[in-house]
Amino acid sequence: MPDQQPTIIFVHGAFAESASWNGVIERLGAYHVLAAANPLRSLPGDAAYLLDVIRGVGGPVILVGHSYGGMVITQAAADNPTVRALVYVNAFAPETGESALSLSGQFPGSTLADTLVQYPVSTGGNEVAIGQDAYHKQFAGDVSSEVAALMARTQRPVTEQALNDALTGDPAWRTLPSWFVFGDADMNIPVAAHRFMAERAKPQGQRELIGGSHAMAVARPGEVAETVIEAIRGIGG
Repeated sequence: MPDQQPTIIFVHGAFAESASWNGVIERLGAYHVLAAANPLRSLPGDAAYLLDVIRGVGGPVILVGHSYGGMVITQAAADNPTVRALVYVNAFAPETGESALSLSGQFPGSTLADTLVQYPVSTGGNEVAIGQDAYHKQFAGDVSSEVAALMARTQRPVTEQALNDALTGDPAWRTLPSWFVFGDADMNIPVAAHRFMAERAKPQGQRELIGGSHAMAVARPGEVAETVIEAIRGIGG
């Protein structure tokens, strides 16, 4: 009996939302796909929610994370036999004890902090979003101004806690096959950080896109879809 085809679960990061994967999903044809709504509240809580989504699928999955979503898929995939591969799209691939904030600050070049607005949340602490006027240049420099304006208005803020939460346990990329795709013009996560994380993960495939912004799934959906298909084929899906 042939193995069940894996379901590709897409996990967006901060300042985006699940529809940001639409262009990628359109290019995946008959593959089984699902774009999860990442709560962006805390790393343990967000990973627990993703585990619920994985259980709901009820079969093998490939996890695809963007930005902070890379933190979430790395945490949720740990010791999970239903996860067959990981795909990092301009995403954090943390080691034990590393957070999104610590990784983005490990190398110079990020201009994200200067564009953020923050406000308190009822559960304590603050959440942050990218200012409307700064969003296009900061997050999605290679998409049209009209699309960037819509993305700015539909972005989902992230709590400061989530950005500071560190990975617990061994990173899933150490035992699972992984693929990386990132842009060299990412203004949120420096390209040096992307290269560093990819190199230590020893991925099955790696793409660096010249001029690619942080909004890779929107601006370059074809290349992202090709990387996902490589992952599917790489595990025999």
